[in-house]
Amino acid sequence: QGTRDHPPAQAALRDRLLSAVVSCFKRHGAAAIDTPVLELRETLMGKYGEDTKLIYELQDQGGELLALRYDLTVPFARYLAMNKITNMKRYHVAKVYRRDNPATTRGRYREFYQCDFDIAGQFDPMIPDAECLKIVHEILSDLQLGDFLIKVNDRRILNGVFAVCGVPESKFIPACSTVDKLDKVPWEEVRSEMVGEKGLSPEAADRIGEYVQLHGGLDLIERLLQDPKLSQNKLAKEGLGDMKLLFEYLTLFGITGKISFDLSLARGLDYYTGVIFEAVLLQQENEHVEEPVSVGSVAGGGRYDGLVGMFDPKGRKVPCVGVSIGIERIFSILEQRLEASGEKLRTTETQVLVATPQKHLLAARLKLISELWDAGIKAEMLYKKDPKLLKQLQYCEDTGIPLAAIVGEQELADGVVKLRDVPTREEVRM
Repeated sequence: QGTRDHPPAQAALRDRLLSAVVSCFKRHGAAAIDTPVLELRETLMGKYGEDTKLIYELQDQGGELLALRYDLTVPFARYLAMNKITNMKRYHVAKVYRRDNPATTRGRYREFYQCDFDIAGQFDPMIPDAECLKIVHEILSDLQLGDFLIKVNDRRILNGVFAVCGVPESKFIPACSTVDKLDKVPWEEVRSEMVGEKGLSPEAADRIGEYVQLHGGLDLIERLLQDPKLSQNKLAKEGLGDMKLLFEYLTLFGITGKISFDLSLARGLDYYTGVIFEAVLLQQENEHVEEPVSVGSVAGGGRYDGLVGMFDPKGRKVPCVGVSIGIERIFSILEQRLEASGEKLRTTETQVLVATPQKHLLAARLKLISELWDAGIKAEMLYKKDPKLLKQLQYCEDTGIPLAAIVGEQELADGVVKLRDVPTREEVRM
């Protein structure tokens, strides 16, 4: 349950999708790394907040307690710490594993691909963060998935809000994961969870509500910088200052039209320390809807300055910011679209089929196809000694092979090959 096989048509679509994402990562100067699917259990524990229960645990014969990787961020942090790397721009495309209740219709699986881009190192504030948002914008525009919105917030602003609303520090993280549900459930439900399950006072919850329902742009940042309570909080002030800087850079990149500073964005993971962001696809259900409906998150990320230090024996920190593209959800959207359009996707890249019109010409076919392969040309032939020409041409039509190289007795005598354009049926002798 929660896993899937990919037949050729899906594998081809996935290939196309991944190469579009990877080419964007490469355009931004990232190098690829790979890490094992297995990590030590203690490497993963305590990094994912409430989601720790979703980690697949394993044990090998040597008695080592292992687990399947849950994401690509924690392995990256471990890799940096182990190899004492303080500066790196990397991407990583690989499968991760979650013991989740699968919702396959929405692209949620127990085994799925993640595509991550991260910048590690000490740099001037918000420059790498802005580039991560630009990457999300480029990929979602390039894939033509329709309208999208990138929500941005900062953990420091959120913690500042909790502090000025009278939430004790021990309850910041549980309060965070509750606020994170605001995009799925109304404020009333979030409020009752805060009071009922997370033990906040009703007054604190109401005060939080005044902030977390706000969203906007630079104007909202300016307004909050003037807010009598928030401006007194050191963390919130830092976060808002950085947010202002971020929006200046995003304006220069020309992408603020798709960015919303949203105080309800919390992202459930424990390791974020600064800017956090999430991209959602918007669906205009019909013309009468004022606010477009979100179809779900297709990318997310943020800044995690403390994670590498957790793996370093001396606690040396390496600041990091990164983004993960939710390739499975994008894949299921494109898959549904392809089905609806009825368009056939080619599953192979064969350029030419080597064909013969008469019997006893298998040797000629084998010699010619070998020459084509050696020249780096993608070629196929039918595995029959004497196939009928019509059958060979039909195979081209069925699989989308554009050309047929035909060698008959006449062609062999003249030392030529007849090249047939399958769709137009034009032929030339070469």
